[in-house]
Amino acid sequence: MAFLLALSNVSAQYLLIPMDAETQTDHLKAYGISYWLLAKGTKVKWLLNYRGGSFLIPETEEFKKELIIRGVSYEPMSDGEVTSMLELIASPSQNMQEVLLEKAPKIAVYTPTGKAPWDDAVTMVLTYAEIPYEKIYDKEVLADELLLYDWLHLHHEDFTGQYGKFYRNYRTAPWYIEEKQDAEKLAAELGYSKVSEEKRDVALKIRDYVIGGGFMFAMCSATDSFDIALAAEGVDIAETMFDGDPSDANYQSKIDYTKTFAFTDFELERSPMVYEFSSIDMTSKRRIEKERDYFSLMDFSAKWDPIPTMLNQNHTSLVKGFMGQTTSYDRDEVKKNVLVLGENKTNKEARYIHGIRGKGFFTFYGGHDPEDYQHRVGDPKTELSLHPNSPGYRLILNNVLFPAARKKKQKT
Repeated sequence: MAFLLALSNVSAQYLLIPMDAETQTDHLKAYGISYWLLAKGTKVKWLLNYRGGSFLIPETEEFKKELIIRGVSYEPMSDGEVTSMLELIASPSQNMQEVLLEKAPKIAVYTPTGKAPWDDAVTMVLTYAEIPYEKIYDKEVLADELLLYDWLHLHHEDFTGQYGKFYRNYRTAPWYIEEKQDAEKLAAELGYSKVSEEKRDVALKIRDYVIGGGFMFAMCSATDSFDIALAAEGVDIAETMFDGDPSDANYQSKIDYTKTFAFTDFELERSPMVYEFSSIDMTSKRRIEKERDYFSLMDFSAKWDPIPTMLNQNHTSLVKGFMGQTTSYDRDEVKKNVLVLGENKTNKEARYIHGIRGKGFFTFYGGHDPEDYQHRVGDPKTELSLHPNSPGYRLILNNVLFPAARKKKQKT
């Protein structure tokens, strides 16, 4: 492994952490270094669109030692070199921007205490990048403890109270039975007669957190099931095997799309025997061979639209596709005021979307694991040490650092 130390350069005052494909040995741990510095009170400059979205930090022996320990490539730079680089980035002719990261966001991961038969891409990459987080679940959310955090992650959760629509294939599996019993027990402890009603109120608390200024990032089934729960507030869409009584008659006509964050005009899947929530998800509609399954990241103006530019920083504009219960989103059912950050044009699907709600922000990312094409229940977890330069995982970490940035008003 070659590190660009240039120790003879005694005039170096800064360290550049390059994020291009050619020179960075571990893109994912580079985010962890940036977070570590922010947590120590050191500000970090994020150089949008400069060599894949590089980071610029002060030079100290402590910082260099930490970069070497974590296996992150860096390049010493003098004052003059930094001045020339920043002048280039500031030039109106360059689609680049300098963004100051100021404070490490406090991170919460919404996850149950039991061991689910699947893994969470976000917690895996946070652990690999050595970024600390705290676990919370329904009790904490309903007690308004979200206010203690800057960034919230939701993964593979079913906010509709239908236990992930796993009924057909897994209703006799010990883990499914245990999960259902645990959810019913928790709902009862919290004063609810139905899990669906308890999950609805959790979704409403998360909605309020975002509206109040929080940052929320969701993947896989947590994305569409969250919006469905909001749209179905006050409507029983769960069948008898899920909540003990029939669903409301003609419940589709009672869905209120004005309450959702990202999706509109979707049709709910009524059958409990179908592993799907609604027409939002494109999984069953996909006609793409695995070898050709990629999605492209949209190109934004770094100077005029730094937020989507920040979220799309990468060393490639083409990212390998991957499946999930919710793989991607029907473009026709994504609200017009929601930004599509990544898409598969050939299949007319959005893979990665972002929006504003009240004073806060949300990002939805389709699929389960960026480095496991078709992750199945019970499959072993991905070893990220084998994928230190994963473009798909980089998108997750862009969102982690996003709340640390000094915000400028978005122009579009």
